[in-house]
Amino acid sequence: MGVGQTLIAAGAGVFGASLVAWALMETAPPPKPAPKPAPRQQELFTRRHPCPANGKVQASCPGYVVSYVKPLCAGGADRIANMQWQSVADAKKKDRETQKLCAKPAKAAESRSGP
Repeated sequence: MGVGQTLIAAGAGVFGASLVAWALMETAPPPKPAPKPAPRQQELFTRRHPCPANGKVQASCPGYVVSYVKPLCAGGADRIANMQWQSVADAKKKDRETQKLCAKPAKAAESRSGP
C-alpha cells in the first residue's frame, strides 16, 4: 500500500469514527435538568430553625445561608431534614465541592460515548 492510499485510509477511519461518535451523541437521552429547590421548604426551615446570628425566624440572617447537607444533584431530598445553617465562607467552599461532585456523572457519560 502506498503512502497516498495509507493517508486516504486513515482519513476515512477518522471520518467514520467521527460519524459514529456523532450518532451516539444524537441518540443519547437528553440530560436531566438539575433539581431546583422549593422556596417553601427553605421558608419552613427558617421558621423552625432560627438564625444562629440573631435568632430571627423571618428576616435575613447576616453571615449565614441555608444549605443542603446532601446536595440535590447528588440525590439529597428537598426537605427540612436535609437543610442546615452554614456560614457564607463555608457555603462557598461547599458550593465548589458540590459543583465538582455534580459534574462527575456528566463527564463520565461523555467519556463513555467518545471514540
